[in-house]
Amino acid sequence: MPIHFGTDGWRAVISDTFTFDNLRIVAQAIADAVGSEHWNVSYRSEHTLDPKKVVVGYDTRFLSDRFAGEVSRVLAANGFTVLLAQSDSPTPAISYAVKQNGAIAGIMITASHNAPRYNGVKLKGAFGGSALPEQCRRVEIYITDNEQQARGPNLMDFKKARTTGLIQKFNPLPAYFDHLRTLIDTNIIADNPQRFVVDAMYGSGRGVIKSFLQGSGCEIAEIRGEMNPGFGGIHPEPIAKNLGALTSAISAGIGAFGIVTDGDADRIGAMDEHGLFVDPHKIMALSLKYLVEQRGWTGAVVRTVSTTRMLDRLAQRYNLPLYETPVGFNHIADYMMQEDVLIGGEESGGISFKKHIPEGDGPIMGLLLVEMIAKAGKTLHGMVDELLADVGPAFYERTDLRLSRPIAKKEMTDFLTRQTPAEIGGEKVTEISQRDGVKYIMADDSWLLIRPSGTEPVLRVYAEGRTQAMVKSLLRYGEQVAESVV
Repeated sequence: MPIHFGTDGWRAVISDTFTFDNLRIVAQAIADAVGSEHWNVSYRSEHTLDPKKVVVGYDTRFLSDRFAGEVSRVLAANGFTVLLAQSDSPTPAISYAVKQNGAIAGIMITASHNAPRYNGVKLKGAFGGSALPEQCRRVEIYITDNEQQARGPNLMDFKKARTTGLIQKFNPLPAYFDHLRTLIDTNIIADNPQRFVVDAMYGSGRGVIKSFLQGSGCEIAEIRGEMNPGFGGIHPEPIAKNLGALTSAISAGIGAFGIVTDGDADRIGAMDEHGLFVDPHKIMALSLKYLVEQRGWTGAVVRTVSTTRMLDRLAQRYNLPLYETPVGFNHIADYMMQEDVLIGGEESGGISFKKHIPEGDGPIMGLLLVEMIAKAGKTLHGMVDELLADVGPAFYERTDLRLSRPIAKKEMTDFLTRQTPAEIGGEKVTEISQRDGVKYIMADDSWLLIRPSGTEPVLRVYAEGRTQAMVKSLLRYGEQVAESVV
């Protein structure tokens, strides 16, 4: 199978397409792209940029540490100095290390929230976020060009690279923690210590929140924090159906609420004291309220097309600009690099806020949630109830329909636009968006989105409604019309 290096890097099944040979090919193309005159992107930075320095990190997946070492060998052979993480680390910690060390790029070996049989490569820009689409396209060009010219990857002996200083091991967490202390008010947490559970889902966020809050007085129980490359047989994605272990821990009285991060800790989820999942929509809306009302911060609100419109209602109340983007945190990052953004995020749990890197960050959002609960002196369930009474109600569901064949996005968009109904579930359709797929927006602010996945043969149907019945009506209609498209 050909190697497709997209805007979120490359992911493939281990030992099928994700092999050491193919990884070396990708690493060489990255070295060529990063070393080319077309790579550099100007951005404001307090750090001097080193065009020959690259940061490499990895998660807890099968062979991730070995894969990271192999990438480092290729980079060293191409004259780059490599800062290689000494153990598995969260993606946002690696991204921050790229910016903090003035590196030209970063590489993270991870398949994020995907199934255990996958591994992958995420490419980071010097600004501390995902590499830009044009930079990723440059890598794919070099993959093809090197293959056509039968140019194999350069390789350097690992021990020799270590001896000569071309590969240097480092711990990304101390500098990352120092940065987090400028954004999380640990005094508020220490004044009202919390008792909660952290579910690391066997991912590289393990130990991070607990270590950061050491000495704060919080009682933190971490579950699924041991090394388990098989992730206990589940996808390490922080959604309700994967969190039975967290539900059991809270039901057993181990903590008053739960925080969960995904396989590489760039996504966040939560659970209240009743074992109810608190999705990223609610976490982002709670965070926006807190940052404005408690910290007095301002700035734009950026959300993807599939994220709650509770944010729109809050932005309007606070007189803040709001921008809607296609799905993918890289679109949010574009705004964070160009404008004064207060908070940006997506429904899958990638969220970041002002003064931080343009990257989804599970640990910092989990810590902000702990700070919010400590400040409010209320339960998480009570805070969510207040939020929904204030800017809700908002019920949300998503259905994924497997496709037997790929579907052309433009063809689907044109078809669904022509088939726009006058109403769904008794509510008039007042607006249609084609930003990413087709989104029908109702008079009561409910909405239905139908879009093909960018990474797998799946048609995604998203719905948010003012009542559970409305969500069911939207999903039923969405599934029917999606089946007609297929």
